[in-house]
Amino acid sequence: MAKVRQDAWSHEDDLLLAETVLRHVREGSTQLKAFEEVGDKLNRTSAACGFRWNAEVRKRYTEAMELAKRQRKERKRALARQKKQTLTNHSLSTNSEAVGSVINESPVTLDTIIQYLKSFKQTYEMNERTNATIEQMVAENKSLQDEVKELTNKLTKTEKQLTTMKEDYQTFIQIMERARKMTVLDDQGTFKSPAFRMDKNGNLEQLTERLN
Repeated sequence: MAKVRQDAWSHEDDLLLAETVLRHVREGSTQLKAFEEVGDKLNRTSAACGFRWNAEVRKRYTEAMELAKRQRKERKRALARQKKQTLTNHSLSTNSEAVGSVINESPVTLDTIIQYLKSFKQTYEMNERTNATIEQMVAENKSLQDEVKELTNKLTKTEKQLTTMKEDYQTFIQIMERARKMTVLDDQGTFKSPAFRMDKNGNLEQLTERLN
């Protein structure tokens, strides 16, 4: 049946929506899945739940949302450490079983035990180097992200400075243009009109100013 519920949201509805969204965020899920879950429980559409969250409920749970995001990060780190430990334990267990199998199938001699203990040590050291490399890559990635963020901030600051310089330049050009126009007007105001006289034949001729 289509969801057509249009009544007002109650305090209990808002509380259910907030708790569900925060739980999904903590567990590494998405808000969309939280909206769908609440919609199924309240017979509302996921879009209606999302609109209610963004318009009304979210601003009342700002600190709780930040805490949920931090808990999500910690959960991811814990899962990563657990997976890393599981892989290490599995590798060690596999090597131990291999050593035991060979020892059981072959005559037990001191040289055989030393040989496989060396192999076991090499595998363990290889795993440790791999883990160290992964941690180094994670650290380098974080450093690069911080550097990109710093460069982005510098670029934004430079763009703002460039915009200010452009505005100052335009203002300077306008001032110079006004000064030029004023100079032209002053020159026109001091221009002397030419003088004429009539010669003996009745023609007008322009008088040239004599230089002293």
